[in-house]
Amino acid sequence: MKYTQLGRSTLQVSQICLGTMTFGEQNTESQAHQQLDYALAQGINFIDTAEMYPVPAKAGTQGVTESYIGTWLQHQSRDKLVIASKVAGPNRGMEWIRGGPQLTREQIITACNASLQRLQTDYLDLYQIHWPARHVPMFGQTYYEPSQEYANAPSVQEQLSALSDLVRAGKVRYIGVSNETPWGVAEFIKVAERENLPTIQTIQNVYNLINRNFDHGLSEACHREQVSLLAYSPLAFGLLSGKYIDNPQASGRMTQFANFGVRYLKPHVPAAIKAYHELAHTHGLSTAQLALAWLYSRWYVSSTIIGATQMDQLAENIAAQEIHLSDEILQQIEAIHRRCTSPAQ
Repeated sequence: MKYTQLGRSTLQVSQICLGTMTFGEQNTESQAHQQLDYALAQGINFIDTAEMYPVPAKAGTQGVTESYIGTWLQHQSRDKLVIASKVAGPNRGMEWIRGGPQLTREQIITACNASLQRLQTDYLDLYQIHWPARHVPMFGQTYYEPSQEYANAPSVQEQLSALSDLVRAGKVRYIGVSNETPWGVAEFIKVAERENLPTIQTIQNVYNLINRNFDHGLSEACHREQVSLLAYSPLAFGLLSGKYIDNPQASGRMTQFANFGVRYLKPHVPAAIKAYHELAHTHGLSTAQLALAWLYSRWYVSSTIIGATQMDQLAENIAAQEIHLSDEILQQIEAIHRRCTSPAQ
């Protein structure tokens, strides 16, 4: 396993991070612990979760993911692990979370305290804003529309001030953002410098073969400001595993949950998936191996967040780090990308 430094922090994390949003919905507590044990045995020291997990979000299961991790953590050396969680943002429903989550000072602190209690730990190594307080195109949206701006959105300064209180209290070591834009990254850094507040070390955004939006703008901004990318949805909700090509009704989030994964139901996605699937098999690889090996090789991906419901899936996903893609394969990937440019963006 390879390790990398997150941003300008002291955190050294495995270049593969275990994502946990299936824990409590598609995976039982014992299955979750089995995944965590296996990941740890393979050298993974980085675990990502969120207060709203599992997904799909429901009132009856909210917080269960963190609780499953918490019962596992009681039998681990806490200082050997990097635990990351996220505070939910506004305007996505979920009234069962604080009456509808907002990113006000009070709510950020309340959310963090609740996550710490469920995780049964005194501190989080990384605490992230799950999505912005302001309107931005995300989760399948494409265009920024000023007319859709949220009223009375908490300022970046208010959010950073609350996070600063958590850092000073020893409850959070470092902070990050998620589903952010180049402007958002620049604003968080500018306000932190101006107000002498903690600065963001990471950005957790979607990045995969069919959504390469990070390549444009964010890659430069994060490189110059030393903000590390934590790439999520590397297999595009299982589409880049190739399983839906062989069986459109295969078990998975895309078939198990109604109206789920809208961002991956855009018209040019199937053609791109088929092209990558055929390329992988031409070179004796599974589609998942191709997709993950490509991500693991990208220079600005600090850690890739993988998730699985089955142990064989988890093993394959981790093992893909050993696959080296030749220049020929990389050129063929770029040729497909030019024909089907980020169809899920």
